[in-house]
Amino acid sequence: MTVFKYVGRTKMGATQKGTIDAASKTAAIAKLREKGINPREIEESKSIWHKEVSLGGGKVKTQDFVIYCRQFATLIRAGVSLVEATNILAKQATSKPLKKALENVEEDIRAGIPFSDAVRKHPKVFPELFVNMMKSGEATGNIDETLERLANSYEKSFRLIKKVQSTLTYPAMLLVLIVIVVFFMLVFIVPSFVESFEQMDTELPALTVATVALGTWLKQYWWLLIGAIVIGAVVFQYLYKNNKQFHYSVHYALLKMPIFGPLLQKSAIARLTRNLSSLFSSAVPILQALTISEKISGNPIIGKVILDARASLEKGSTLTEPLEQSWIFPPMVTSMTRIGESTGSLDYMLEKVADFYEEEVDRTVDTLKSLIEPIMIAILAGAVGLIVAAIFMPMFSLYENM
Repeated sequence: MTVFKYVGRTKMGATQKGTIDAASKTAAIAKLREKGINPREIEESKSIWHKEVSLGGGKVKTQDFVIYCRQFATLIRAGVSLVEATNILAKQATSKPLKKALENVEEDIRAGIPFSDAVRKHPKVFPELFVNMMKSGEATGNIDETLERLANSYEKSFRLIKKVQSTLTYPAMLLVLIVIVVFFMLVFIVPSFVESFEQMDTELPALTVATVALGTWLKQYWWLLIGAIVIGAVVFQYLYKNNKQFHYSVHYALLKMPIFGPLLQKSAIARLTRNLSSLFSSAVPILQALTISEKISGNPIIGKVILDARASLEKGSTLTEPLEQSWIFPPMVTSMTRIGESTGSLDYMLEKVADFYEEEVDRTVDTLKSLIEPIMIAILAGAVGLIVAAIFMPMFSLYENM
């Protein structure tokens, strides 16, 4: 909300001064008139006491936005007006950034501003995909259908992301557990046997020597290892956010991973084709749809191909050609895209591609979940087994020589 100072007259003709909160100057004037005040002067307050202090990031959780889209679509389908639907959802929103944005949007709509222009003022809350599809829905008069399509799209994308995240988080947690167990054994268990090994009048196996040396080093310089990990993480995060080439290389490496790479690839293709299908179905111009999809793809490799496809269309070529030249898009995607272009049913074809790859992700996730646990248990058993073997091998050698 913005605070405006005003000078006006009441219905009784008395001069009145004060301040009022509103999303815009137009909304402030409308509010004053509702109170029976005819504003003569109105301007934004510059006082420091009227400035808002934001303690949060201002972004809305994906889950909250997905729920909002579904509720909004349901209300509009039921015949509730945009203003009333926004008012209802603002009152029941649990997310503070979403609640505040909806209150501002409601004021803008009541002041005569189109819904798409009102939500465009809040880019941290309303994604570009949502804004542009709503603008198209307003132009065609199909707001209810557009909202239904948006709700379905966001719900499917959210479920897809959650499945991939859960699949990647589980092995990561197990890997951390393995590292902690191995670190504990090397730092606290192995050094306790060093004195016994020194009293043995026998040559220690190479595995034992290496394990003891590693355990001794970790016990003395554990802080150095942790410091290196922290510094490495900070440097990685900085380069990932600020260096485009490094950012691109990280995503390239992830997509080329032997097990999880294909899963990430299928997930990215499903999201892209779902978004493009939704945009095309809402009559968003193809060049604009590609620009939006590139921004929200979340993957610089796919984003680059989309930019190439946009440039290809601007030169009078087809959308399919740049996709065929990229390794990331399988033949099925390019074939379906080519058929969609030639038959004028690109939105339908892309929707079918999205459905197919979402099902592929489901199957891949189920398969990986059944394989990850025994693989990680085998890795843990192998690591612990090596340490145990390093400890007991000298003892076996001593007993043989007795």
